Amino acid sequence: MDFTLLSSVKSGINGMMEGIDKRSHGYKRRQEAPCSAPQVIAAMLDRAIQAGISAPYALMDSWFTHAPLIGEVLRRGLHVIGMVKNDNKRYLVNGRRLSLKELYAAAPLVEGKNRNILRLIRTELVPGIPVMVVFVRHRSKKNDWLALLSTDLSLTAQDIIRIYRMRWDIEVFFKCTKSLLRLQKEFQGRSYDLLVSHTTIVFSRYILLAWQHRQSTDARSFGGLFYLFCDEVGEMDWAIALQQLLDLVHEVASKAGKKLSALIQRQLQHWIATLPSYIKAYLPISSCES
Repeated sequence: MDFTLLSSVKSGINGMMEGIDKRSHGYKRRQEAPCSAPQVIAAMLDRAIQAGISAPYALMDSWFTHAPLIGEVLRRGLHVIGMVKNDNKRYLVNGRRLSLKELYAAAPLVEGKNRNILRLIRTELVPGIPVMVVFVRHRSKKNDWLALLSTDLSLTAQDIIRIYRMRWDIEVFFKCTKSLLRLQKEFQGRSYDLLVSHTTIVFSRYILLAWQHRQSTDARSFGGLFYLFCDEVGEMDWAIALQQLLDLVHEVASKAGKKLSALIQRQLQHWIATLPSYIKAYLPISSCES
């Protein structure tokens, strides 16, 4: 939905020069380039919200799951679920400031069939942001663990893991754009406008391919079959269909024995009597009366 190519002030690859029209998108892109990641991500969220896009969670990897950015996301009405890096962040537990390793030692064990969920604890980031931290087993390092953070305290450990798994689509996206769509390889140049344009074209290609793939394979696109069936059924008048059903019941009753036929007729008369009056008035069912 959005992207930004960041540049340090020292490298200056954004090409900010005099004479650039300050009303243009190119100038706005250049102004955005030297900003910090929390500032840029907050602006991107604002643009998405203004465009009418809504979501309950913002998913982050360990590069972005830090208190300042989490606070910016929360102020926009979204919750954060992200992986936590084992760095100098501190967590408040009973008035004590704990590192992530100390938090793991203080967290209670999680009992259940899923052995990959090790521990779960409710704590606070040092600015006072209440969070839930889930410790899961590292897939490739059985004696190690990974930590997932959620600001939505109503979620279970299984829900936090399930929602965070959706972020893997971002990694697939970057792999496809770099390996298959030749991001950073198809063009070479030092023009900032060229870099932005090339990235936009590559991302647009991926959007079209992803949309085409979803239309052909994703179960969520099977709803089109429902509408096709609706059109087919709509061609048959419901009153005619009900009359055909009554005729079928009469045919079955005529071929049955006397006792069974009488039972079917009584049940049919009872069903007809319970129909709403507007249906009985509309349908020619007087022939069903004995």
